[in-house]
Amino acid sequence: MGDFFNSLLYPIELLVAWIMYGFHQAFTSLGLDPASGLAWGLSIIGLVIVMRAAMIPLFVKQINASRKMQMIQPELQKIQKKYKGKTDPESRQAMTQETMALYRQEGTNPFSSCLPILVQSPFFFGLFRVLNGLDEIGAGTKEKIGPITQQVASQAEQATLFGAQLSDTFLGADNTATYVVTIVLIILMSATTFTTQRQLMTKNMPASALDNPFAKQQKLIMYVMPVVFAVSGINFPIGVLLYWFTTNVWSMTQQFYVIRKMPAPGSAAEKALHERLAKRGKPIPGEAERKAAEEAAAAEAAARIGQRTQPKGKKRAKKKGGQGSVTPKTSPTDN
Repeated sequence: MGDFFNSLLYPIELLVAWIMYGFHQAFTSLGLDPASGLAWGLSIIGLVIVMRAAMIPLFVKQINASRKMQMIQPELQKIQKKYKGKTDPESRQAMTQETMALYRQEGTNPFSSCLPILVQSPFFFGLFRVLNGLDEIGAGTKEKIGPITQQVASQAEQATLFGAQLSDTFLGADNTATYVVTIVLIILMSATTFTTQRQLMTKNMPASALDNPFAKQQKLIMYVMPVVFAVSGINFPIGVLLYWFTTNVWSMTQQFYVIRKMPAPGSAAEKALHERLAKRGKPIPGEAERKAAEEAAAAEAAARIGQRTQPKGKKRAKKKGGQGSVTPKTSPTDN
């Protein structure tokens, strides 16, 4: 099993190594010290930029899928309520079929919102394995990974960032600098994780979509995940923590842009967008259609009122007509 896992991850490790080495060479050509932690740290940031830029279409799909999953929760609850207490196979199958039909109709599913995380995970583990193996490659006890030869690995292993080596971990630290750098990165990593999730929950979801079990579960995750990352972060090398923090910043910035430009209908972000457009004198998306619908509804309501008053008018007309047909009395002088 271990050999299979290693074989599966090796192409990812190779790709990670080449991207890092390419950025390292670029920064070195700009005058940075090739053995400095700054050059290797920027190379890790470059890896994040390349990877996340390639994942932009998946990110847009993720945020749309997450938005739709929130919006269809009332419909999902209706389906669950319909089959509540029914445990027979036919009912369970019918509930599953109706749920899947709703997913197809809305163009979303729970897996879509997790897709970018799943795609990113191999790169995360690939970087972890590359950084974790620098000391062995540098010592000559492990084979090189692409361009990461024994000499390059030894150079990267000795590179320091604020006095801490990029391959150091909190648990294996032997100096104060490593403790400080890892704690700062773990705090920043946890804070950006929380901010990114909170931004999605509070800015890009209508109030109606937040009052359901799925939203409450997401809110719980929003508070739990930073704690999980903080606890697990003490096991990761500083280079991996830097990668994690950088990708969180990318996600937060990218999500901020998408929410600002393409907010969910009925959300606080959509209201803010409409206010900005109104101040600039620009047309509000959907405003013309909304006014046309309101005018059509008003015209229809007026027509209904006219139809209700029509019978009453006819009755009055009939009554008046009857009074006009009465023969007037003949006066004595007429004779």
